[in-house]
Amino acid sequence: MILRSMLVAAVALVAALPTRAAGIAGPHVSVASINDLTVPDRVFDGVGDADRAVDAALANAARDHKLVLVDLGADWCADCRILSAVMALPEVSTFLNAHYETAVVNVGRMNKNLQVPARFGVIDKLEAVPAILIVTPDGTLANRGHVEALVDARRMTPQGISDWLASWAR
Repeated sequence: MILRSMLVAAVALVAALPTRAAGIAGPHVSVASINDLTVPDRVFDGVGDADRAVDAALANAARDHKLVLVDLGADWCADCRILSAVMALPEVSTFLNAHYETAVVNVGRMNKNLQVPARFGVIDKLEAVPAILIVTPDGTLANRGHVEALVDARRMTPQGISDWLASWAR
């Protein structure tokens, strides 16, 4: 009886966990450490109209049967630039282009373009960047509860970042 109760509790716990899309195997990353990356100084400055970029990504995703990856960040954020460097690796970039339409959004010092995360139900104050929104073409946030999973990109391996991005692909 106790064993059965424990099994029922375990099943209930697993059912309550956030679900991910059926992830697929991501690319093998040739760079072993973030220390081996060329990290850009500027990624987010000069990014155009955030709403237009997200709208275009959603339209392209619907046409091409992909997900949308919205990269919320700022140039003052080392983790944001590291994430961008990992996403720019040829093997990662090729994978992302095959599975996602990407929109890069500059959130300044958490005071710009906050209508973008709000549009997908992230209505509380954005706590940290980088924040990644994985959105279906119909505008549903697929990674609710995992938006800020890469905020500590500098302590992750490039392979770990790539694997996380791949885990949401379908």
